[in-house]
Amino acid sequence: MNRREFLKISSIAALGAAAGLKGENVMAQNKTENMPKRVLGSNFTVSALGLGCMGMSANHGPARDKKEMMNLIAQAYDLGITFFDTAEIYGPHTNEELVGSALKKIRKNVAIGTKFGLYYPNGKQLEDARPERIRKALEDSLKRLQTDYVDIYYQHRIDNKVPIEDVAGTMKDLVKEGKILHWGMSEPNIETIKRAHKEFPVTAVENQYAMSFRRHEEQTFKVIEELGIGLVAYSPLDRGYLAGKMDGSTNFDAKLDMRATFPRMSKESMEKNRVIIKFLEELGKEKGGATPAQVALAWILAQKPWIVPIPETTNPEHLKENVKAVNISWTKKEMEEINKRLSKIKLYGERYTPGSDAAKSVYDLI
Repeated sequence: MNRREFLKISSIAALGAAAGLKGENVMAQNKTENMPKRVLGSNFTVSALGLGCMGMSANHGPARDKKEMMNLIAQAYDLGITFFDTAEIYGPHTNEELVGSALKKIRKNVAIGTKFGLYYPNGKQLEDARPERIRKALEDSLKRLQTDYVDIYYQHRIDNKVPIEDVAGTMKDLVKEGKILHWGMSEPNIETIKRAHKEFPVTAVENQYAMSFRRHEEQTFKVIEELGIGLVAYSPLDRGYLAGKMDGSTNFDAKLDMRATFPRMSKESMEKNRVIIKFLEELGKEKGGATPAQVALAWILAQKPWIVPIPETTNPEHLKENVKAVNISWTKKEMEEINKRLSKIKLYGERYTPGSDAAKSVYDLI
């Protein structure tokens, strides 16, 4: 079955699901062992919902207990998730070690995505995609992941000092060597995507995408759809905000939680942006009691059949909650109305501090 045939079948199935689930109690649906699959690029098949693992080890508060997180990853697999996301910089290194240990016994049954090329020497963000650096990074990642190949290897941020054609050429060689199966880029601009794909086909772009962050719909979606590239949506709950539990009283550890520096996650912004949470709650009631997080994830799944969200969690109950999002569907007309209303909601706070290294490396702010 080729990509187009798969997408056609997926679309038909989605419409059927929409009719069948409308008005039913989503919380009563418990068929997650039959997790649907999606195709990224031409032939990279993964679970429709992946698991972002970063927060288990770093950047969203203190590192969690390794044994507990290994159990959580195992639980995710039992629930049908077969796509796990990490990066060398998470920890750094400790998250890859965790993911590798957790998935070692079921390695052939899962897909692992990791990333290279983003570093913080002396607290300063640095991108490094020199071919020799990529090879060194991959060898180190393979050791930490306890595997001899990576399913998809992403350039974490674009290195403007190295032509993207050189990066794509290195990826081509690594595929030939069997060390990676697919490659992708995180937060590239559209011209970089086109140039890279021309040199060696890109399987997926990993960008932030959420009901509260739709910037990539304007240009990136059009380009990757034309080229047959998939989208892996990181932060599909907008750093956890769309789960509905955060507001002006929420505090982040300034030393251990990167969200403490994000304008979108300031107390003022979180309080003002509660309007979108109210909208999610309204939509959830229409679906028989779905939570804001479930609605937010289901909305992404309904946008395009080639999008795979990878929500993070360190909580087993939240994991089970998130997985049930695959049981929620809307008709085309309903989605048009939802998107129309969503576009009228004004949100406050940029995702990265203007002028910061992080902001400069993602090509847009809002």
